[in-house]
Amino acid sequence: MPRILTIEDDEITAREIVSELDSHGYAVEWVASGEDGLCKALTGEFDAITLDRMLPDCDGLNIVTRLRQEGRDMPILMISALSDVDERVRGLRAGGDDYLTKPFSPSEMVARLEVLLRRNRSVLQQTLLKVGDLELNLLSRSARRAGQDLRLSPTQFRLLEFFMRNAGQVVTRSMLFEALWGYSFDPGTNVIDVHVNHLRKKVEQPGTSPLFQTIRGTGYVFGQTE
Repeated sequence: MPRILTIEDDEITAREIVSELDSHGYAVEWVASGEDGLCKALTGEFDAITLDRMLPDCDGLNIVTRLRQEGRDMPILMISALSDVDERVRGLRAGGDDYLTKPFSPSEMVARLEVLLRRNRSVLQQTLLKVGDLELNLLSRSARRAGQDLRLSPTQFRLLEFFMRNAGQVVTRSMLFEALWGYSFDPGTNVIDVHVNHLRKKVEQPGTSPLFQTIRGTGYVFGQTE
């Protein structure tokens, strides 16, 4: 169930948004204050935000700018009575993903939000690899397992990416060597085993399940093992 944060000071409009989103199966949290909304957005886990452009205690543009500066990339649908082109452009350039003017149709609001969520899921699928509780973010070049950051060298990152893209498949040492260095594997070297062992120590910390399985004489299988 997608979680939506609605930042809107007008109670009638807010209740209309919440009711419509709720009827479509979304979990909605409503905040009437801009400052409280910014705090919620920075500390909570939301799939998208509907944001009033004109808030009494905080300009919606400042909220968008701050969220983007802090690396929060959830879709933001800005809603405002300011309908001229310049204001819409300002909202989009500040980091908003779409701009809806008041008064608006609740069904159009939901449709626009659905488009943003689909687009965001597509981007995440292209840039975020997941195997079990292990995540590899190709945009930020970061890795996490069970909520803990993993400090990987560039070579270890590329090696893990190859394993995750081929999870559940037998990966030979020759495949790994060519993927990382681009030329033929020398069976007389143990460089692949050394790199895999170093990576394995970082990925398989105490208390986590094993993800690497060594296939004698062949290579490895990566993924959840029994």
